Amino acid sequence: TTLAFSLYSNKGAYAVLLGSGVSRSAHMPSAWDVENSLIEQLAAIQGVSGQDDWHKWFLGFYGTDADYSSLLANIASTKTERVALMKGFFEPDENEKELGWKRPTIAHRSLARLIKKGYIKVILTTNFDRLMEEALSSEGVSFQIVQDESDLDKIVPLQHSMAPTIVKINGDYIDCRFRNTAAELSSYPEGFKRFLSRVFEDYGLITCGWSATWDTGLVSILKNATSSRYNAFFGYVSKPNETLDELAQ
Repeated sequence: TTLAFSLYSNKGAYAVLLGSGVSRSAHMPSAWDVENSLIEQLAAIQGVSGQDDWHKWFLGFYGTDADYSSLLANIASTKTERVALMKGFFEPDENEKELGWKRPTIAHRSLARLIKKGYIKVILTTNFDRLMEEALSSEGVSFQIVQDESDLDKIVPLQHSMAPTIVKINGDYIDCRFRNTAAELSSYPEGFKRFLSRVFEDYGLITCGWSATWDTGLVSILKNATSSRYNAFFGYVSKPNETLDELAQ
């Protein structure tokens, strides 16, 4: 009830942070799922199969932890090949289209309608997929995107933009510049950190499908940002984990 009244009374004052939980019901793979599949493909080249823990196998075989950059470098040598490889994970094939998989969920569509009506102006997402973009396009809503620090100089400042802004905090599957390893998620470029801090200070926050478990750098930015004049709402299923509970407090 408080959230509904806050949104209604403060139109455009809230940012929504989407996590992988929003896309799981669309049968989108998590970043961990994609890495496991890539390692399994790489292992097949070595004649290896049937491992219980593919990341553990990769560490033992190569002597280093798996990450997207090393996996893609071993499997696909050019950016074009890498993009084609990633499309298989995030774009539906004919069978998946018939099943309705990898399409915007009711959550994406509902949020798109709120954005169309002007209640939400900023979407932050840790997901690589484009389900939010698809949902907005189906509603006839144009938008601007930030998926890398270099995009910050190209967009209309949030407070002046008539169009909503999607901020893909960890990257986009087409771009292939992902943040997924513990090291990559522990810190962000300084310019990007300042931008995210400003969002958290200027807007209220609503999270959906975000556990805060892996995004340690983002959690740190949230903790260090000056408290917004608007509320923060942390969504969860069942019970909040310790990190979410701490952020809420």
